[in-house]
Amino acid sequence: MITCVGIGPGHLDFTTRQALTLIEKADVVAGFDAVLNIVSPVIKRDAQIVAMTYRNQVDELDTVAGLHHQGKNCVVAFMGDIHFSGFQLLERVEKACGHSVTTVPGISSAQILASRGHVCFDETSFITFHRRGDLEPFKLHLQQSLSLGRNAIVIPRPFDFMPELVAAHLISQNVDKDLKVEVWENLTMMEAAWTGTLKDLAQTNEKASRFSDMCIMLIRARTPFPSQIYPEAK
Repeated sequence: MITCVGIGPGHLDFTTRQALTLIEKADVVAGFDAVLNIVSPVIKRDAQIVAMTYRNQVDELDTVAGLHHQGKNCVVAFMGDIHFSGFQLLERVEKACGHSVTTVPGISSAQILASRGHVCFDETSFITFHRRGDLEPFKLHLQQSLSLGRNAIVIPRPFDFMPELVAAHLISQNVDKDLKVEVWENLTMMEAAWTGTLKDLAQTNEKASRFSDMCIMLIRARTPFPSQIYPEAK
């Protein structure tokens, strides 16, 4: 058995009971260090841990697949929810195994941010740049969403498209520079790490981003949807 499990946005309090049970029973637990550090308290002592990096993930997933085919109970742990920004990793798992695998959804950082920011998903676009390959279609999707008056929850790409560059790109495409932006780091906390406008954020662009690889952005629409306009209390 091999199962891909979403563990939530960075704290066991946001990990589902089903996910915890699967990890507790696993003979093999694989994932990136940031994920393994979160679930380490529930991994059984004799379980084999397979730590992956961006560079060695294909080789390490081949190792996991081999253990799976030997009859080991394997879990590959994903940050957040598998189907939000982990889909490319899921494809790599299935390629290594040679078949489709069971997935157990988790709570995504996008869901937590919608709660923290009090925005409705019906009125918000979710765009992740945390992927390999051409970002241009996703940049266009973000621009079009904002032009339609939708909020946007955005996961930057760690190595070359961080929040400052996202803001600078949007301004270069004539998106309203005064749109309000929040950048969140630790979604188990109740306040954003940074707030301001697209213009403010773009002006902070330096050689190295001030934010970590785990950050997420909320860009608020200029004109709120009807459900965001509340009548005054009588």
